[in-house]
This record gives sequence, structure tokens and C-alpha cells, in this order.
Amino acid sequence: MTATNQSRDVYVAVADPTRRELLRLLANAEELPLHDLTVHFPMGRTAVSKHLTILKEAGLVTHRKVGRETKYRLNPLPLKQIQDWVAFYSKFWSTNMLRLNQLIEEEEE
Repeated sequence: MTATNQSRDVYVAVADPTRRELLRLLANAEELPLHDLTVHFPMGRTAVSKHLTILKEAGLVTHRKVGRETKYRLNPLPLKQIQDWVAFYSKFWSTNMLRLNQLIEEEEE
């Protein structure tokens, strides 16, 4: 997988804490301009914009131009991939813990 393809991967996009915070901020608002997002981080507009580009490539963020301003909006649909992955392993561990408990109870009898 190339670096470009990796940046479009939802898991890669949410691996960074800055990008997770951007997603949280966008989830709490209908739409936010770049300058409103930038004030939440100890970095400049260019750095925040690069993080937003990775989120856009992963399909997690959409944007639109309003005059000279760019406004960003969360697209939560790709997060379903992560939810499905976590649900699979949650079921996996729950099932294995039940088996372990059964073995322990059988051992104790």
C-alpha cells in the first residue's frame, strides 16, 4: 500500500490524536470554518489544513467554499468500518471470556 492510499484509510486517518479531535469538533457542530477549528490546536492553519486533507481523503470530512472561507463538515459513514471492526472483536473477547469462565467453574467443581 502506498503512502497516498494509506492516507485514505479510515484507520490511518483516525490514528492521529489531532485528527480525532477535529472529528470530535466537527461532530459537535453542523459545519465549521478552518479558522474556528485552528483555534483549538497549538499549530497553524496550514498544519490543521493538512490534517483535514487526510480526513477528506478518508471520506470522513467534506468541505465547501463560501466566499473566501472553507467550511468543513463531518461525514460519519466511514466510521462504520471501525465500529464493525470493534464489534467483531468485542464479540470475540466476550465469547472467549465466557468459555474461560466455564472452564474455571468446571475446574472448581
